[in-house]
Amino acid sequence: MNRRMMRNGVVAVVAALAMVPAVASADSCPHPAHGRHFGYQDTATVVTTARTTHAYGRVVTPNDARLNVRSGPGTGYRVVGTVRAGRVRALACKTYGSPVGGNERWYRLSHHRGYVSAHYVQPFRAVPWCRVLGG
Repeated sequence: MNRRMMRNGVVAVVAALAMVPAVASADSCPHPAHGRHFGYQDTATVVTTARTTHAYGRVVTPNDARLNVRSGPGTGYRVVGTVRAGRVRALACKTYGSPVGGNERWYRLSHHRGYVSAHYVQPFRAVPWCRVLGG
């Protein structure tokens, strides 16, 4: 490999990295304080962690009922869709929200703009915490 090829490769990498938007976290802790976002979270400020693979979880509801997908992590947010019982869904991250069956954790779905209660989802592996900006 000669110097010209090396220089062109380095320039291409630097140019590609310059186009990636930087995300800064206002809090050094990767997860919010317990109860911090109880019904007052602006969903535009939540971003997922920078992982290329997602955790997956199976929806488990009583009587095979559909699980509501909500616009935010709590029962006070509007329903934006549903997921059938038994379905496996990609989970982007977890956060705290209003309690459902004593469980205050909510999962943000990866390919759907919404949240589901962790009370009705059995994850196959650990789910990362959502990062909160500007909080």
